[in-house]
Amino acid sequence: MNASLTAREPVARYLATPPLLQHFDRVAQAPGGVARLRELILTLAVQGKLVPQDPADEPASVLLERIRAEKVRLVKEGKIRKEKPLAAISEEEKPFALPASWEWVRGATVYSIIRGVTYQKDDASASPDEKLCPILRANNIRGSVNFDDLVYVPKHLISAEQQLLEGDFVVCLASGSKNLVGKVAVFLGNLECSFGAFCGAIRPVFRMDFLGVYFASPLYRNAVSEASAGIGINNLKSTSLQSLAIPIPPLAEQSRIVARVEELMALCDALEEKGRLAAAQHERLAGALFDALANSASAEEAADHWQRIAAHFDLLLDRPAAVDRLEQAILQLAVRGRLVLQNPADEPASALLQKIRTEKDRLIANGQLRRDKPLPPISDEEKPFELPEGWEWVRFREVFDGGSGTTPLRAKTHFFEDGTEMWVKTTDLNNAIVTTCEELITKTAVIENRLNYYPAGSVCIAMYGGSGTIGKSGILGVASTINQSVFALPPTKGIDSHFVHIYVITIRNKWMGFAAGLRKDPNINGQIIKNMLFPLPPLAEQSRIVARVAELRALCAQLRDRLATTAQTRSRLAEALLEQAVA
Repeated sequence: MNASLTAREPVARYLATPPLLQHFDRVAQAPGGVARLRELILTLAVQGKLVPQDPADEPASVLLERIRAEKVRLVKEGKIRKEKPLAAISEEEKPFALPASWEWVRGATVYSIIRGVTYQKDDASASPDEKLCPILRANNIRGSVNFDDLVYVPKHLISAEQQLLEGDFVVCLASGSKNLVGKVAVFLGNLECSFGAFCGAIRPVFRMDFLGVYFASPLYRNAVSEASAGIGINNLKSTSLQSLAIPIPPLAEQSRIVARVEELMALCDALEEKGRLAAAQHERLAGALFDALANSASAEEAADHWQRIAAHFDLLLDRPAAVDRLEQAILQLAVRGRLVLQNPADEPASALLQKIRTEKDRLIANGQLRRDKPLPPISDEEKPFELPEGWEWVRFREVFDGGSGTTPLRAKTHFFEDGTEMWVKTTDLNNAIVTTCEELITKTAVIENRLNYYPAGSVCIAMYGGSGTIGKSGILGVASTINQSVFALPPTKGIDSHFVHIYVITIRNKWMGFAAGLRKDPNINGQIIKNMLFPLPPLAEQSRIVARVAELRALCAQLRDRLATTAQTRSRLAEALLEQAVA
């Protein structure tokens, strides 16, 4: 049944690049460009536009007659069942016109579908044995057949028909992922193997490698997407595969198409590898320069490193990830006292710290603030880096009277319906000024739950929510209440909230380090935040740092906008070239 038809047509004279593919490099440079090129190649292949037709080729109609004759023979020998007559392919089903020597056929004309092996969980083993046969499942179909994580079932459960043959295509027929349903990979016959019940085998009457091109094409994927349906799990029926409208070229042209697709896909592989190598080289170069900048020992040294970066701006900052690295380096310099020059005339942070302590003592004496337990001195081992003259290491609890919020009971709908009061949650924190929030609560909810209003300028930190949320932060732009997942550091006279926020952004990885060590469900708590070390600069220097950071972050935003515009332009150009190619 799986006898092979071969075409011994010379291929080399068909491998010259046609005008339709002359913009390979330009398209590849666009975002997702290589993936688009692969789709273009496959689209052109199944439309008959990838290689020229040869009038001397035996037309596809002759090949189809041979296939029909072979199926009649197999039916007579009892090797396959006689099929019901197939419905003719209407003009509406044909998405494009074919070359004169091609034919549209139903899938069942050229292949049959074999259902997979049904077995009980107790029958399966993770280890091979001479009495067991390996079973392919949906996870083994990823462009090609892989043999990772196989299961093995008794051979007596597998019929002769369910033994995979060289040239069969294994297809995923059912999965919780719609993207996985319909995935196809050719089986090359290098292992005695079968396939599970959620898969099927597409078995051509004669081996046709061109079918592999079709099954990889957008034409097939779009048809499968429309055909697969299900609640909770997506299913592709055998009848849907049998009724597919498939374009069939002459056999000799099939060989040329397959050879051309392989050649161009290899070129795509090379372009991807070139891109990966360029990205890795760029990352090493940018990483070395930005790390040197971030680790500058002084503002003067930072200025020298900055000049080296500025001299190669276009080379270094040609992708968003590099701009992100630059911004991180800027923030690190800011909190280490390396971004702006120190001024010996500035009042030192020690004097500022004494004023803050005096004010706290006054509030404690007036009963407006509780006295904290005495804190041990900060040891040299605890200090993550050396500070400039005039700076001081402190703990957040020494200079801020922070706290978390509360979540009112949602069962009490009057806490949320027609809310008017700001109530900041972790989803409202995006490293920016917070002036609106996702959800408002009522004044009644504030009163009955004794929620505090934190003033504008409070720095808020996410304590819960997983790795994507913990440590996210923002500055309140208006007075607001907060929920139990948020911790707020209210403003303290003499400390610029924007500088505090800059520092909070730079230590997000530390928050995550604490969170991961606490419990199975990672989080941080108020005590961790209160005890975090904080580098306190002189007030005048805080202002200079904040102004310089704002200036440089604005530059980073401009760079991102420029890169986004360039990427958009490349995408539009690529789309135009691709549309021209398939027109």
